[in-house]
Amino acid sequence: MTHDHDLVLRPTAAQTEAALNPPPGRTGGDLVVESLAGLGATTVFGLPGQHALGVFDALRRSDLRYIGLRVENNAGFAADAYGRITGEAAPLLLSTGPGALTSLAALQEARAASAPVLAISSQVPAAGLGGGRHGYLHELPDQAASFRGVVKSVHTARTQSQIPSAIAEAWTSALTVPHGPVWVEIPQDVLLAETSIPVVSGGDTFPEELPPRPELTAVAADLLTRAERPAIIAGGGVVRADAAKKLRQLAERLQAPVVTTFGGKGAFPWTHPLSLQSWLEDRHTTDFLEDADVLLVIGSGLGELSSNYHTFKPRGRVIQIEADLGKLESNHPALGIHADARLALQALLETAGERTDPAAPERVRGVLDRVRARIAAQGLTLEQDVLAAVRKALPPRAPSFWDMTILAYWAWSAFDAKAPGTMHSAQGSGGLGYAYPAALGAAAADPTHPVLAVSGDGGALYSIAELATARQYDLNVTWLIVDDGGYGILRQYMTDAFGSPTTTATDLPGPDFAALAESFGVPGVRTSPETLERDLAKALTTPGPSVVVLPAVLRMFAPTHAA
Repeated sequence: MTHDHDLVLRPTAAQTEAALNPPPGRTGGDLVVESLAGLGATTVFGLPGQHALGVFDALRRSDLRYIGLRVENNAGFAADAYGRITGEAAPLLLSTGPGALTSLAALQEARAASAPVLAISSQVPAAGLGGGRHGYLHELPDQAASFRGVVKSVHTARTQSQIPSAIAEAWTSALTVPHGPVWVEIPQDVLLAETSIPVVSGGDTFPEELPPRPELTAVAADLLTRAERPAIIAGGGVVRADAAKKLRQLAERLQAPVVTTFGGKGAFPWTHPLSLQSWLEDRHTTDFLEDADVLLVIGSGLGELSSNYHTFKPRGRVIQIEADLGKLESNHPALGIHADARLALQALLETAGERTDPAAPERVRGVLDRVRARIAAQGLTLEQDVLAAVRKALPPRAPSFWDMTILAYWAWSAFDAKAPGTMHSAQGSGGLGYAYPAALGAAAADPTHPVLAVSGDGGALYSIAELATARQYDLNVTWLIVDDGGYGILRQYMTDAFGSPTTTATDLPGPDFAALAESFGVPGVRTSPETLERDLAKALTTPGPSVVVLPAVLRMFAPTHAA
């Protein structure tokens, strides 16, 4: 009898020949790029450094495409977006110490947004590992310790023979739900030394699936079928699991209204009769969700932004489906189901009965009418017109990336993403500078659609260097910069909290962004609210990078959580 675990894949004659006679001149760096190629990587991001030169030298002997950014943190954001768009682990190549540490904010965003990033960094020579103070350049007592609280897993290859396995293990970790960034570090001397190890010819990995426990989905299906006022909160986990169609099928079967979180934009059709859209920062939506007798929360941890700043207090039974075990029941008691959103939705579709509720669409319209009336009473036509112009100019399938800026905060609630996986922002960890380098990563992942990046002038200054990257690789990204002369949202927050006018540290004398873009060889245009749609549409339909600058002071709609 032959058991599965007795089966051994036997090398082909060509593989045997290559193993016995590896080409000369290879180093540990070649083992890194061969391992990545064997796992299916085609594009890598990064920035070279003295300790990492062994990897970057090996790149020229490989078929991997290299996209080099000007700042390590921006390279991390680009890899993050590449991972979100493709669903693949995006390699990020970094150097020891300062270079590695500069990527931390990007890796925090990738962790919060469950973006699969495979960060590979050099280390000091192997003799310096373990905390001894040898005085090597870039030496840290424990470089990996700086990343353990940020990434999913940390891997160290101390010898060349450990490199293929360490990278394969990290790759599996990055792509096991919940996806996320992982960290691999390899000493400088290990990367530079010649190797006699055979060419890495394969590296298939099999990330584990996370199916729901059937007894739990059976209870959940029964609760939802018998509910009088069911409702659904759909988070980013639905988008990452490519489960939007299954969500729609379940919502229609149950006649359950659906609200999408800011990370779940596009998970449910914006104009569907059951769509509550994304007005989570509005008390009318919060009240509606609190009134549900059974609330299905799928792919969301109900964190600060998704719970109207923790003012949401559900009165009915909560069912929470979440792949990240740390988020399960972390904010509200629930029937917690630790599972991938797609597999859990499939299980519910197989077991939940049909409900009839002709009044559900009417109740949804009532909520949205009250939300619109509240916003209309605040005299914010400029903000709504600007957001509408962006939506009209942007092709339906084109992805957009939004920085932490007032227009993005409007977009979280009021922008129709049109399709799942087309709207991304830095709301996972809330750092500045995400939009433009992330958009560059998305353009590298899929050149068939133009990509939009939206930043304020404060956030744009984090990423100006990447105009050189956009021009070098001719990436099809249009960058909309809303220039209000400062950190606009912080100016508003400080004024609201401490009195008007309070502008300490929030007013910024800035450059002429259009002229600055032109100096990089990137077309730049200055627009107005009246010409924004035309200018933005023209830029998006013109191949290659471009910058559109909108001088405007936008205001945020009044919150309800502080009322």
